[in-house]
Amino acid sequence: MPFAENKSGFTTTPGTLILILSFLLVAVATCSLMLGQIYIPPETIFKIFASVVLPIKQTWSPTLESILFDVRVPRLLAGMLVGAGLSISGAAFQGLFRNPLVSPHILGVSSGAGLGAAVAILFFGNILAIQVCSFGGGLLAVFMTYSLSRVYRTTPVLMLVLSGIIVGSLFSAATSLIKYIADPVNEMPSIVFWLLGSLNNASNRDMAVVGPIIVLGISVLLLIRWRINLLAMGEEDARALGVDTGRIRATVILCATLISAAAVSIGGIIGWIGLVIPHIGRLLAGPDNKTLLPVTVLVGASYLVAVDTIARTAMEMEIPIGILTALVGAPIFAYLLRKNRSGW
Repeated sequence: MPFAENKSGFTTTPGTLILILSFLLVAVATCSLMLGQIYIPPETIFKIFASVVLPIKQTWSPTLESILFDVRVPRLLAGMLVGAGLSISGAAFQGLFRNPLVSPHILGVSSGAGLGAAVAILFFGNILAIQVCSFGGGLLAVFMTYSLSRVYRTTPVLMLVLSGIIVGSLFSAATSLIKYIADPVNEMPSIVFWLLGSLNNASNRDMAVVGPIIVLGISVLLLIRWRINLLAMGEEDARALGVDTGRIRATVILCATLISAAAVSIGGIIGWIGLVIPHIGRLLAGPDNKTLLPVTVLVGASYLVAVDTIARTAMEMEIPIGILTALVGAPIFAYLLRKNRSGW
C-alpha cells in the first residue's frame, strides 16, 4: 500500500508516518529523561551517555548519573515496552475478534495478574514475588479462558470472549476477597496502589527479565500482521485463502497474553491503552494491519512515556498511572467514537 489511508485530514506514505512517529518517540523520551524532581539538562544527558563509550571528562555529579541509569532509564524503557506491547496487543485482538471494543484484557489476563499480585502482597510482600505471581496469574487466567472456550475441539471467537468474561469475574471476585481480609494498614494500601498501576518499581533487572518477553511478543505479532488482515475478513474467507485460522488465532492470543502478563507484572493494571491507541493508529494509518501495527507500537510507546512523565512530575506525590490513562483515554475514546460513528 503506497499511501496510508487515514481519516486525519492528510495523506502520507507509511514510511514517512513511521519516521515522524519515531522522531516523536525520541522527543518524548528525551523529555522523560530530563524532567523529574531533579532537572537534568539535555547536554548533560548526552555527555553521560557518551561517556559510556568515549573518554569524556566527568563534569557532572555521580548523583545525576545514578538517577539517569538506575531510575529514569529503566522507567523509560518500561514505559516504552509496556505502552508498545499493550497497544499492539489491543490492535491485534481488535483485528482477530473483528470488534473495536476489544482490549488486551478481554481474556482475563489483568484479573488473573491482579489476583496473583494480591496473593503475593498478602503472603510474601517482596517485589520479586509480586512480579512472578502476577505474571503466573495472568497466564493461568488466559489458560483457563482458552480451555473453557473449547467446544468440540474448536475455539469459536464468541466463546473466547464469554469465557474471558467468566474467568475475569471469578478472578476479580477472588481479588476482592483478598482485599477484604488483608491488613488495612499495610497490605490493603499496597494492593490498591498496585492495582492502580505504576512504573515506580521498574528496574534494570526487570528490563533484563521481562523486556525480552515483551519484545519477542511484539516481534511475532509484527511478523504475522498480514495474516491478521486475513482473519479480519472472517473465518471462512481466511480458510478459503489457505490460512490455518486456529493456529494463527492461538499465536495471536499467546503473544498478546505474554505481552500483557509481562506488562502487568512490572506496571500493574494500566487500562485504556490497548483500547484507545489502536483507534488512534487506525485514524492515522488506516485499517491495514501491515501499517497499523507498527504505528500503534510507536504511538503507544510515546503515549505511555508521556503519561508516566506527567504522573511523576505533576505533583509532589506520584499519581498512579492507571488513573491518568483513564482520565485521558476515556474522553479521547468518546471523541473517536463520535468521529468514526459510521464504522471502524
